[in-house]
Amino acid sequence: MRLAVTIFLTDETITPTRLARELEQRGFAGLYLPEHTHIPVERTSPYPAGGDLPREYGRTLDPFVALGQAAAVTERLALGTGITLVAQHDPIDLAKQVATLDHLSGGRFTLGIGYGWNVEEAADHGVEWRTRRELTRDRMALMRALWADEPTAYEGEFGSVRASSAYPKPVQKARGPVVGPRTLIGGAAGPKLFAHISEYADGWLPIGGRGLSESLPALRSVWADAGRDPAALQVVPYAVQPTPGKLAHYAELGIEEAVVQLPSVGEAEVLGLLDQYTPYL
Repeated sequence: MRLAVTIFLTDETITPTRLARELEQRGFAGLYLPEHTHIPVERTSPYPAGGDLPREYGRTLDPFVALGQAAAVTERLALGTGITLVAQHDPIDLAKQVATLDHLSGGRFTLGIGYGWNVEEAADHGVEWRTRRELTRDRMALMRALWADEPTAYEGEFGSVRASSAYPKPVQKARGPVVGPRTLIGGAAGPKLFAHISEYADGWLPIGGRGLSESLPALRSVWADAGRDPAALQVVPYAVQPTPGKLAHYAELGIEEAVVQLPSVGEAEVLGLLDQYTPYL
């Protein structure tokens, strides 16, 4: 099983370049970074994990800039977002960022996307909370039009783009309905999420990786009903705390990659944890 890591990189943690080099040297498969543009101080949205919101949420580095640095100092390390808040981006700009990073890294980029939890953060971006899933779906379709091999126009509910010359293109070729880099959707199991995964993604980023024995059959059923190749579905448990038993369970379920959560700490502590996790590789 491939083992990648995720971490809230901030202005107080290990740097992207040092972490990326260390991960590649040790044989880790990839580095995924989260996104928060800002955290409004006056916030009523509860932290999903409960309790106080950790300090690092308001200090998170821009994932595309940080992953660009990581790409520049590595050759094999996969790079991803976990997750990009697509609804909070201009889709034409985001399509260019994604394609550029994928091109410059030689096709190593995974676009992990999600719908968010912070109502106030999204509102500052002009996002209407109740339609954020549909907005994300629409913006992904617009981005696919810009990534298409031939100039392709798109007219959607929330935005449009003329048929355009838009380069560079993502490295990976179209597969079924999916155009662009490897695309995974995060979120809790459910019919709506599974329908979106089957419509325009390569797979699922289940946070924490709990309950997969029950939810995977449902996702596989929706995936098959959508006419997708059963062998192509990718499920990547995300932000997990690894144990030999947990990783063996994932392998029994047919899962080929897992993403370990690292704390937002300094260089010495992060490298010590990587040493602890290296035997799992």
